[in-house]
Amino acid sequence: MLFNSLSFAVFFPVVVVLYYTLPQRYHVPLLLVASCVFYTLITLDFFLAQLIEKQTGRRRAALLWTSVAGNIGMLFFFKYFNFFNINLDALADLLHWNYDPMLLYIALPLGLSFHIFQSLSYVIEVYRRRFKPERNYLVYALYVMFFPQLVAGPIERPAHLLPQMRQAHSFDSTKVRRGLERMLWGFFKKLVIADNLALIVTQIYSGTPDGPLVIVAAVLFTFQIYCDFSGYSDIAVGTALVLGYDIMENFNRPFASRSVAEFWRRWHISLSSWLRDYVYYPLALGGKRHSRLRLYVSLFASFVLIGLWHGANWTYVVFGVLNGLYVTFGSITEAARQRAAEFVQLTRLPHLRHALKVVITFALFAFCLIFFRAPDLEHAWGWVSRLPTGDLGVVRDWFFALALPDKMRLAIALAAIGLMEAVQYWQAKRGTHYIFDRWAKPLRYAWYYALIIGILLFGYFKAQPFIYFQF
Repeated sequence: MLFNSLSFAVFFPVVVVLYYTLPQRYHVPLLLVASCVFYTLITLDFFLAQLIEKQTGRRRAALLWTSVAGNIGMLFFFKYFNFFNINLDALADLLHWNYDPMLLYIALPLGLSFHIFQSLSYVIEVYRRRFKPERNYLVYALYVMFFPQLVAGPIERPAHLLPQMRQAHSFDSTKVRRGLERMLWGFFKKLVIADNLALIVTQIYSGTPDGPLVIVAAVLFTFQIYCDFSGYSDIAVGTALVLGYDIMENFNRPFASRSVAEFWRRWHISLSSWLRDYVYYPLALGGKRHSRLRLYVSLFASFVLIGLWHGANWTYVVFGVLNGLYVTFGSITEAARQRAAEFVQLTRLPHLRHALKVVITFALFAFCLIFFRAPDLEHAWGWVSRLPTGDLGVVRDWFFALALPDKMRLAIALAAIGLMEAVQYWQAKRGTHYIFDRWAKPLRYAWYYALIIGILLFGYFKAQPFIYFQF
C-alpha cells in the first residue's frame, strides 16, 4: 500500500477514526492489525530477548549471535542469495570450475531491510543492558511492524518508540494539525518535485547523453531521490504524529553539508547512526588497539555496508565504496586541507569557503548517485565515461527539444525546489519543522490551501512507488 495511493487515502482515515473512537485498551491491537495490513513477518527476537536478559557470559553472547544470524540469514536469503550465486558462477567460469548456480525466484518482502535493522537494534540494546525486554508480545510486535515507518523507515530504536506504545494517546488537536501539515508537505515533495523530476531524469538516461546532460540528470536525480525519500519520511512522521506518536527525523538539510561526513549525519540519519553505533564503533573501538588505520578501515567498511544494504547489485557496492573513499580521504587530509586554505588565504573569506565546501559536497554525492541510479555497472560506466564529451550547447538543444508539457514539468519542479529550500532554511533557522505555528491562523491555513492547490494542479498522480520501498 503506497502513501500516494487511493487505498491509503481510505485506509488511514478509517484507522484514525477507530483509533480515537475505541477505548484505550484497544489501541495497541488496532494499530498492530493495521500494521499487519502493511507487512507480515514472523520473528523470534521477542523470545530471544527474554532469554538474553536471564543469561550471562557466553550463553548470553550465543543468544545474541543467534538473533544476528537469523536476521542476517533471512536478509541474505531474500535479498542477496541470487546475487551471491551469480557472482560465484562468474568466478567459477573465470577459474574454469564446474558450478551450476541455483537461483531463487521469490518476491522480496516489502521493507525487509528496515524491518531487520529495527529488530536487531532491539535485541542488541537488550544485550547491552540498555533496554529491558518488552514483556507484552503485542506491544513488541507493534514496535516491529508499526505501519507509518516500517516500509521505508526511519529505523527506530526501542528506547525511543517502545515506551510510546504503552502510553495513552488521546486526541490532541495540535499534534493532529502538525501531523497533517507534515503529511501535506511530504506529498508536495513527492508528487510535485520527485515524481515530476523522475520523468525528466528517465528521459535523459534512456538515451546516450553527452557530459553536460549527464550532469543535468545527476543533479536532478539528486533532488528527486531526496524529495522522494524525505517526502516519505515527512509522511511517516506526520502519520505517526496524528496518532500521537513521535518517530525520529531522518533528514536535516543534507544539501547544506560542508563535507560528505557531515552529509551522512544529515541524510538517512536512522541508517547512518545505526551503522555507526552497531558496526563502526564495535569495529573501531572493540579491540585493545585503536590505531588510526583501524579507525579508517572500520569507517570505510561501514560505508561499503551502506551501499550493500541498498541492494544486491554492484552499482550499490560502488556507491558505498565511493562514499567510503570520500569520508576516509576527507578524514585523512583534513589537516592538510586546512593548511592549504590558510596558505591561499581562503580562510579570510569564510562565506566563500563555506559555499565552495557545500557545492563540492553536493557534486561528490551527485556523482556517486550516477551509480545508484544505474541498472548495472555497464550503464553507469557508459554515463560516467561520457562526462568529458559535449559542450553546454547540448543542454540548450535538449531543453528546446523538450515537449511543452515536459518544459512546464521541469519549470514547476525547479520552482518547487526553490520553495522547499527556502522553507527548510527557515526551519533550520528557527529550530523547528513547524515554523507556521507562529503565523496567524488565516495565514497558516492559507499556506495549507496553497500546498493543496499546488499538489492538485502540479502533482504527478500516476502513482509511482517511493524509491526506498525496494530496499
